[in-house]
Amino acid sequence: MDPILVTGGTGTLGRRVVARLKDGGNEVRVLTRQAGKQGAGVGFVTGDLSTGVGIDAAVEGVATIVHCAGSNKGDDTATRNLVHAIARTGDRPHMVYISVVGAERVPVHSGVDRTMFGYFDNKRKTELVVEGSGLPWTTLRASQFHDLMYFVLEKLTKLPVVPVPSDVSFQPVETDEVAAELVALALGPASGLVPDIAGPRVYSTSELVHGYLRATKLRRWTMPVRLPGGAARALRAGANLAPDRAVGHRTWEDYLADRLAQSAQVA
Repeated sequence: MDPILVTGGTGTLGRRVVARLKDGGNEVRVLTRQAGKQGAGVGFVTGDLSTGVGIDAAVEGVATIVHCAGSNKGDDTATRNLVHAIARTGDRPHMVYISVVGAERVPVHSGVDRTMFGYFDNKRKTELVVEGSGLPWTTLRASQFHDLMYFVLEKLTKLPVVPVPSDVSFQPVETDEVAAELVALALGPASGLVPDIAGPRVYSTSELVHGYLRATKLRRWTMPVRLPGGAARALRAGANLAPDRAVGHRTWEDYLADRLAQSAQVA
């Protein structure tokens, strides 16, 4: 059986994809920037997508690539480096890419847009690289992960007054549910752009913030803020939502309860 390569396989989403692939009996290879990384039942190859160093060895002989590596900018260049490395092998593996709901609907034109919401533009540019790669490809767009929402709120609530974007909503989804869908797509045929995956409920930012504050028993003042720019207008119009694809099962409340219970056990 040819190995499956996972880029970003040590990240929040990638490690869940790796675990599910491994549990399914697949041979898994992970591209990582961490030299000397080791793990039971997984092959690690050191390389850097942003520079192209080490990628050739990672892509050699793979049948499928689950492309989870990502940052706030430069993913299109990194993905071109990945595609060029694949071309040098002469192989045509199935490329499975994880993008974001609304990638094509959130305009990023001004400096303000780019600073606050450049992630959407970054993902859309990378989608186009995958589509134009000449490889069989599948792209899944997901709404924001619970893990990401928690991370952002953990940082924001360190402030004495928490800014709350007004009239903006999110539809957080469980990271492992996205991982399960990516694995299913990786083990199937190339399908192009597939239906979005989003969480079971749409929450206003106020609901997310106050839910977090209640769960963590923190007391903070909150202040509504109207974000400027075209990208923010798109979000207020729901460009980042997929209410018709509310296929996730775990709610924000479920996630908070479990996350905080785990933190209490560790403490």
